Amino acid sequence: MEALLLLLNADFLGKAAWLWLVFLAIILALLVLDLGVLHRDQHEIEMRESLLLYAGYFVVGVLFGGWVWYELGAHSALDFYTGFLVEQSLSMDNVFVMAMILGFFGIPRRYQHRVLFWGILGVIVLRAIMIGLGTALVKEFEWVLYLFGVFLLFTGVKMLFVKEEAHPDLAHNPVLGFLRRHIRVSDQLHDGRFFVRLPHAAGRPLLYATPLFLALVLIELADLMFAVDSVPAVFAITQDPYIVYTSNIFAILGLRSLYFALAALIHRFVYLKYALALVLIFIGGKIFLHGLVGKIHPLISLSVTLGLLAGGVILSLIKTRRQAADAES
Repeated sequence: MEALLLLLNADFLGKAAWLWLVFLAIILALLVLDLGVLHRDQHEIEMRESLLLYAGYFVVGVLFGGWVWYELGAHSALDFYTGFLVEQSLSMDNVFVMAMILGFFGIPRRYQHRVLFWGILGVIVLRAIMIGLGTALVKEFEWVLYLFGVFLLFTGVKMLFVKEEAHPDLAHNPVLGFLRRHIRVSDQLHDGRFFVRLPHAAGRPLLYATPLFLALVLIELADLMFAVDSVPAVFAITQDPYIVYTSNIFAILGLRSLYFALAALIHRFVYLKYALALVLIFIGGKIFLHGLVGKIHPLISLSVTLGLLAGGVILSLIKTRRQAADAES
């Protein structure tokens, strides 16, 4: 018993092991509930179900932040909420890419949840690796934070002034080309499976990947590319790997469940990109202000972030509503 208590209280990346186990247990329970109970049968997820799923994940994320407040204090909880909000907002651009990938392969809506769900498992592993490497770099070389700050400032200014971004050419994607050259790929969906055994002229059936597997690989690659922006942004808020990782994962869980509603509505958020740009500039600037005026209080960071994002969303909805009214008249 004493050995178990020592193990649970052992330090892991600056926090007791039992704190990490609580987080992983919550995530595992959510994934089992999602796939094993709510979506045992593959069906088309409508907007109402998508919004309810997101509300559930959002409430769990908020409650987890409250638990962080109780266990680690208000400072850590406010950093968690800021990271949670920033990660959700930055990842919204990923919805466009996911919709493009699923559309390119012609994945029906009833199979899309399956691809997005299994993509979450990859995200959990990839984000852990990236955040672990980031933590080691920041701990060993503190000046890396200033590189993150410069990168965030550059990205924010670029988002403000670049009108349109080039859409990826999936037909000539090198990863997709590599997969098609090195593994057998079926052109059929085969009831939403990732792999299937098909008859072959040589005799015994051979294993083929389906378009769902190719879509899953490209979605994982897209998330890795988007993490290059979002992970430094959260590290600029806090260098605590526990807060960085937990806020990232809870935000991504919620966003994936909201995909089916966002894919239909995101075109209305015309000013969100500019709000996100200002958030990145603010977060990047915080790193350089730290040496001049000291650390900015987490409550100020959360308030500024929430205010910018809320302003972007409200202005977007007002503009698109007026455009719709003008079009009808």
